[in-house]
Amino acid sequence: MGLMDILNTIQNSGAASDPRARPAPTTQGSSQGANQGMSPIAKALLALLAVYAMKNMRRADSAPNQPAGRPGNVNAGLPGGAAGGGGGGLGDLLRGTLGGLLGGAAAGTVLNGGLGGLLKQFQENGQGDIAHSWIGTGPNKTISEGDLASALGGDTLDTLSNQTGMGREDLLSGLSRQLPRFVDQLTPDGRVPSEEEAQRMV
Repeated sequence: MGLMDILNTIQNSGAASDPRARPAPTTQGSSQGANQGMSPIAKALLALLAVYAMKNMRRADSAPNQPAGRPGNVNAGLPGGAAGGGGGGLGDLLRGTLGGLLGGAAAGTVLNGGLGGLLKQFQENGQGDIAHSWIGTGPNKTISEGDLASALGGDTLDTLSNQTGMGREDLLSGLSRQLPRFVDQLTPDGRVPSEEEAQRMV
């Protein structure tokens, strides 16, 4: 199952009963069509991957002049024609709009690094057992909004709120419902996909 299929499933599952899950109206036929027709919670899930991919790449590069603590706005400092510049596909969305600070990294790198970084964050914040259940083949354990907020941290939640326009309460409610299934569907083999496998999903 591809990433767009997974996001469509998430979008459609809550749209009937939850007005927050409905996509924003699409404006004109812009090159950001994939982004504009996406529900806020689907954007939040992609932005979450982009934030942790960025943190993961910063750790790997260990650039001394880039503090790894604050993710900031994932759109900050984007030149007009950011990497991924204009096809409007999901790969462009991951590399471009949401992954603008990733220096044009391939979408598979963003997906792989973001998922790995996110799971590491849960592990470091005492939620590793819950996150591992999302990857494994058994049932997905639930996570409370409070535990999710503690695991992600205020800076990341602020970034996601800015990216999606969702308030923190709505964001945590949506993520606590959708994140377990999202991670589960991104890890069909019971492990984080390699960059090559992730690239094929996009």
